Amino acid sequence: MEDIEQYIEALIFVSEQSIRTEEIIYCLQSAFEQDFTEDEINLHIKNITLKYQDKQFAIEVVKVSNGYQFLTKKNFHQVISLLQAQRSKKKLSQAALETLAIIAYKQPVTKQEIEQIRGVNCDYSVQKLLEKELVTIIGKSESLGKPTLYGTSALFMDYFGINSINELPQIKEFTDNTATIGEQAE
Repeated sequence: MEDIEQYIEALIFVSEQSIRTEEIIYCLQSAFEQDFTEDEINLHIKNITLKYQDKQFAIEVVKVSNGYQFLTKKNFHQVISLLQAQRSKKKLSQAALETLAIIAYKQPVTKQEIEQIRGVNCDYSVQKLLEKELVTIIGKSESLGKPTLYGTSALFMDYFGINSINELPQIKEFTDNTATIGEQAE
């Protein structure tokens, strides 16, 4: 097949995460009913990688997590970060922030538990947080009706610059006992 590299390039392009050589082989063998070796595919990937090293392209093929992915070249990161910063200015509503805080601190948590804490329906807020990929569905509860369990996503960690939930501020850090009304009872 003369255009095998285009198929490999297309597979790398459409893959949301890095795509491994084995996945590429599987797709090509299934589509064309012919055998491909790992060495053969790796040679094609090397050719594609060399092609995108040319200055005319703003993207390149990068090996990530034992797979391949198209990423923008480093010299374009400043402009891209401006776009991302501009898009991130689309702030979350107060209701979405409250819902996100509950999920972050109580995860895994059901929608009913969030609503009990907030005292209002949270369908819209949870849906928006799912769309923004700050929250993810992490399973089903064992309670009656097996409601969906929600937790924070990897994007949440990136967005807030933390490596684990343990790095979130502790609740006691938010309470300030100096601002009390009336006399203190001892």
